[in-house]
Amino acid sequence: MSADFIPAAKPLVGAEERAAVDRVLRSGMIAQGPEVAAFEREFAEALVAGRECVAVSSGTAGLQLGLLAVGIGPGDEVIVPSFTFAATANSVALTGATPVFADIDPDYFCLDPESVSASITAKTKAIMPVHLYGQPADMAGLRAVADEHGLAIFEDAAQAHGAQFQSQLVGTFGAFAMFSLYPTKNMTSGEGGMVSCASSAEARGVRLLRNQGMDKQYANEVIGFNERMTDIHAAIGREQLKKLPAWTAKRQANAAFLNANLEGVVTPKTRPGSSHVYHQYTIRVKDDRDGLVRALREEHQIGSGVYYPIPNHLLASLAKFAPGLELPETAAAAAEVVSLPVHPALSQEDLDRIVGAVNALARAGA
Repeated sequence: MSADFIPAAKPLVGAEERAAVDRVLRSGMIAQGPEVAAFEREFAEALVAGRECVAVSSGTAGLQLGLLAVGIGPGDEVIVPSFTFAATANSVALTGATPVFADIDPDYFCLDPESVSASITAKTKAIMPVHLYGQPADMAGLRAVADEHGLAIFEDAAQAHGAQFQSQLVGTFGAFAMFSLYPTKNMTSGEGGMVSCASSAEARGVRLLRNQGMDKQYANEVIGFNERMTDIHAAIGREQLKKLPAWTAKRQANAAFLNANLEGVVTPKTRPGSSHVYHQYTIRVKDDRDGLVRALREEHQIGSGVYYPIPNHLLASLAKFAPGLELPETAAAAAEVVSLPVHPALSQEDLDRIVGAVNALARAGA
């Protein structure tokens, strides 16, 4: 009998989440209501040192509304990584501003401050790093660049719930930060996002924009969107938030085991002074990455993921913003990275299988 398939990611939803959803359904208050307000408060206290938070319908909505609330729009430029999911640059473009792509640090996969500095123009208004895979970006280096040029910092913390840079939680560095609550993230609300805001004015701006521009019903102050989170989603998120610390510790323990036992591949590094929460455990494979991915699935029943095979500045949707741009570290990472399972549902037997399969394939050159 063949071994069970080990998925690359596995959302964990238990009896507590189901009971919370039933509680909301029984209440009759299904749209945005008291559960959303409670989730915002609890998320703020647990993950962003009490900064005011605003729940929205998705991570992408959080980025877009955060940018609009601080006044980013046509004629502005925001520097972003190309090596990430397209939502980061999409959110900039959707405001009418221009995403400007910079290169990454090869060790940590996040924005390189030197490349950011070289990308600044008279139109640059902000830098938006992504804490990719759960690894904090170099916030000290990026802050130095931002301060030198008078730029704002926004954070895409979609994958980094609870990560820290020099003992400071991600999501507390910029004018705003966004956390995704998609099912495969370190915690989920089923779908949704959370915006952490540095000021009450920023938070109010996001709240207006998510709710058709209204603070009071029918008293529309600005042109807004319908990007609200439901109480159903918030109830799920509140239960997941309670479980996040144990899940994070399990991810970190799984990553430590993989680091200690994998051979023939480049294992992920953690930036000194930072904590990595391992949304993804991402290795580099110098030769035939795609062959290894295929063999893991077909020969060993182990899932994996390539995040991300096409840099943003080469996507058909975004290439117009970066004609002729070359980002060598981004190109190398896109050709070499593969993310192995690291989620909290893995058993020791699963981890042993992953190590055995990767090591065997690396030795065989596949």
